[in-house]
Amino acid sequence: MDSLITAAARALAAGDPLGALKRVALRDDAPALALRGIAMAQLGDFARAKELLRRATRAFSAKETVARARCIVAEAEIALASRDLGWPPKTLDAARATLEAHGDRSNAAYARYLEVRRLVLIGHLDAAERLLADLDPSPFPPAWRTVHALVVAGIAMRRLRTKEARDALSLAESNSREARIPALTAEVESASRMLNTPAARLIARGGERLLLLNEVEALLASKALVVDACRHAVRNASTVVSLARRPVLFALARALGEAWPGDVPSDVLLARAFGARFTDESHRARLRVEIGRLRKALRSLAGISATKLGFALAPRAERVVVLARPMEEEHADVLAFLADGESWSSSALALALGASQRTVQRALDSLAAAGKVQSFGQARARRWITPPVPGFTTILLLPAPLPGD
Repeated sequence: MDSLITAAARALAAGDPLGALKRVALRDDAPALALRGIAMAQLGDFARAKELLRRATRAFSAKETVARARCIVAEAEIALASRDLGWPPKTLDAARATLEAHGDRSNAAYARYLEVRRLVLIGHLDAAERLLADLDPSPFPPAWRTVHALVVAGIAMRRLRTKEARDALSLAESNSREARIPALTAEVESASRMLNTPAARLIARGGERLLLLNEVEALLASKALVVDACRHAVRNASTVVSLARRPVLFALARALGEAWPGDVPSDVLLARAFGARFTDESHRARLRVEIGRLRKALRSLAGISATKLGFALAPRAERVVVLARPMEEEHADVLAFLADGESWSSSALALALGASQRTVQRALDSLAAAGKVQSFGQARARRWITPPVPGFTTILLLPAPLPGD
């Protein structure tokens, strides 16, 4: 490898893409194309970066399997950064196996980190933790130790293990200072802010206040009965009753939880659960049926008693609280993903949310009409962006099991 290629590679490792391009911008040999592609990716021009890396992969000979595998890993990183979650993971796994077979443990480990980060994005935390357990970051450079700590923190935050997340972020901050890469430092700072910004609202006895992630964790571990409007469940420290697929029952549970220890008039319950403005005996009969279903679903956590005006919750706990999103609006789960500041395709959002692409597209069209998201590009290259929600973390809106799930 000649001196210019070596110098460009060192510049990229130090987070200096312009310095790398100064050395290889006019060269079209395979190593230069690969380095140019990585530099363009660091500058945010993902389309140009992918094109250069594919040219580099074709330019390397069939015998240069390690170089081709490294290009595939770089392309996978670009796919992750551009939220192309449909990029084939088997291709990355094959490249990782090639790198391991040829003794390139450092790049093989980085390929594994990319796989873990993709799993975290789509909410497959169990699989991500299993892969992460096999990785020992100590032999690697500071930048990659920072990535490892960020992945650990990301999983811990979604699991609501805030002490573990704080410890991992502290380690990431220390490693990022050693790495001296501004983009990596900014990523650590962004992740750290999630622990210090409101994540949810606590509604109880007619009042409400904002909660940080560690306060949410403490609440879910307490003896309170929590009507969880972030995950559409009713829970205590040991039992979770999911009502995510039963929206009418959850609407009734939330109304009863917000009113506790008082009762809720039947007319209010009908409006909350069915959106009924005018009611007759058939509506009231349906309400009694749904209350019966809710009573059966919550029998291990609470009872529901009839009152003169309507119904009241009778918990088997000291208190009842409602855990709500910091800002409640339609399609909040879509906005939660877009709040990371990256550009997403509708197909990637559908994969991450576990929904159909058409459902996600309708949500995006509705949000665009309201001026809350913007798109650029056409057809399959179309991407959606939005600025982060100011002053709030959307961690509780992302798909991941919480404690007890």
